[in-house]
Amino acid sequence: MCIFCEIGKGNIPSKKVYEDEKYLAFLDLSQTTIGHTLVIPKKHSKNIFELDEDSLDIMGTVKKVALILKKTFNPIGINIVSNNERPLQSVEHFHIHLIPRYENDNFDIMFKDNSKSVDLDKVLEKIKENL
Repeated sequence: MCIFCEIGKGNIPSKKVYEDEKYLAFLDLSQTTIGHTLVIPKKHSKNIFELDEDSLDIMGTVKKVALILKKTFNPIGINIVSNNERPLQSVEHFHIHLIPRYENDNFDIMFKDNSKSVDLDKVLEKIKENL
């Protein structure tokens, strides 16, 4: 049983922010920051690698919900995050987190600078081998 599929069908209650025939947005129980919302396709796909072709327009819904959150909470910005496979995907149903950002919200996403140890030409060459 997929908990997000059950939420999408209305079998498990959620705090709905937005819904249409294909997508559902609801408040994340963790509320990493105020307004933290998840956007899911109602049609099950485990992750981005298995995302159904019919769900590729999900970013239109993400934008709608982001604008709702901006109007409602007036955050200084918003993080849009999708974890796929391990180590961070906790529910195996493709979903996108919208995390409004506020001054001193104690939430951080860290990007480490590895530029001195990575040869971009080699990385690009390797990627092109798989096109």
